[in-house]
Amino acid sequence: MISVYPISVDDHAFIAVEVALPKTNLLAITTSKGYVMCGALDVELLRTRLKSREILAARAVGVKTIEELLEANVESCTQAAEDAGIQPGTPIREALLHMV
Repeated sequence: MISVYPISVDDHAFIAVEVALPKTNLLAITTSKGYVMCGALDVELLRTRLKSREILAARAVGVKTIEELLEANVESCTQAAEDAGIQPGTPIREALLHMV
C-alpha cells in the first residue's frame, strides 16, 4: 500500500510518502527543493554517480514510521544538503526547514 499525505513542520507544508513493502517500509518526506528519507536512500550513489544533479537529500536510519523519521537525526546527506547547512547529526525537522 502507498500512502501520501501532507505534514507540517513549523508552519511549512511537506508531503509524506509511505510505501509498505514486504518486511519493510519505504519512508520519504519531500519539499519543493529536496527530500529526507529512511535508510533505503543510497546517499553514496547521489554523492558520486549522480553528483552532477546536485540532489538535496538526507537520510535517517532505524526508522519505521514517518513520525519516527521526523524525530530522527540525519545519518548522512548529499553534498548539496551540506551546502544548504545540513550535516550528519542535524535533526530531520531542521533539515527539512533548510530545504524550503
